Amino acid sequence: VQLQASGGGLVQAGGSLRLSCAASGRTFSNNARGWFRQTPGKEREFVAAIRGSGGNTYYADSVKGRASISRDNAKNTVYLQMDSLKPEDTAVYYCAAARLVSWSASTYAYWGQGTQVTVSS
Repeated sequence: VQLQASGGGLVQAGGSLRLSCAASGRTFSNNARGWFRQTPGKEREFVAAIRGSGGNTYYADSVKGRASISRDNAKNTVYLQMDSLKPEDTAVYYCAAARLVSWSASTYAYWGQGTQVTVSS
């Protein structure tokens, strides 16, 4: 089972990025999918999550209104669209899968390898 995150990079403040997380090895169509981020010396922080059904989405206050999580179950892939990026969004972004949607990283059993997002001012 593997989650492969991609789409990170260097972007100027105010710009946008679309992160992708493709799953292989099993289907996660019934699983919640989430995005977290982490900076050096800090704990992994919840960013966004989407239920297995895809109908309900959840966002951290820090990204609400600027982020949009979506999923394509046919492709076993989840996306995170980030707009109006700020320097404080700079982090390694991780995708994850869990049986139930949660804001807690400990709930997620499957993790991708992370993709670096750097926002310059």
